Amino acid sequence: MKSSAKTKPDIKRILELLDKEYGTEFRCFLNYKTPWQLLIAVMLSAQCTDARVNIVTKDLFKKYKKLEDFAAADLKELEEDIHSTGFYHNKAKNIIACAQELVTKYKGKVPSDIDELTALPGVGRKTANCIRGNIYKIPSVVVDTHVKRISKKLGLTQSDDPVKIEYELMEILPEDHWILWNIDIITLGRTICVANHEKCGECFLKGVCPSSRSTYTEGE
Repeated sequence: MKSSAKTKPDIKRILELLDKEYGTEFRCFLNYKTPWQLLIAVMLSAQCTDARVNIVTKDLFKKYKKLEDFAAADLKELEEDIHSTGFYHNKAKNIIACAQELVTKYKGKVPSDIDELTALPGVGRKTANCIRGNIYKIPSVVVDTHVKRISKKLGLTQSDDPVKIEYELMEILPEDHWILWNIDIITLGRTICVANHEKCGECFLKGVCPSSRSTYTEGE
């Protein structure tokens, strides 16, 4: 018997299945050694894959060894260095400006406060929450394209506004899964619930996903 597409999502069961499949260990898909390196990597990841960013930052962080190196970088040269990540004009400009502000205002330390982070050039809530969650372990919901798309499929939100989705998820997810939600949903979105190529029949969430083309009740 197929379940109704209007069935209220079973948050507890969804999280149990995600934990069973992916575990509960925090992990980051971007390579970094320092907080400011993660900040720059996340800025580069906008409209770009993490795999591509990791390729770029492997050489980038060897060339620019300190935050001060980015603050003093030549704009055109940095644009060439990050060209393959896309939108390199704005990214290079924001990275230099952000590095300069971190050096002059924060003595090179990346702040943990959400308002201070989002006041930095090129840093939005997604980037800020990624820093807060991964660096400072502050419970944060990161809304990227995977989280936005799959949270809607699971019936956890109907909004297209990332900020609204962030607050809606904070209301229904337990705090200990705020960071994990992004980690797990990214993995799901890259392997099974791939945009426009969803493998619903293979998905371990098909029994609780109202959007699944293979949604069945457990025990069927």
